[in-house]
Amino acid sequence: MENILNAVANFGFPIAVTVYLLVRVESRLEQLTNSIYRLAETIASIK
Repeated sequence: MENILNAVANFGFPIAVTVYLLVRVESRLEQLTNSIYRLAETIASIK
């Protein structure tokens, strides 16, 4: 039982932090992609 608790403490927290950061990065990446797309459309309309 103690081994299981140690495993959760050693691996559970880093896994939770990793998942949280990946979700945040994914949303930021989507926003960046949309911004670049809009910028490309704006530049194309200027030409």
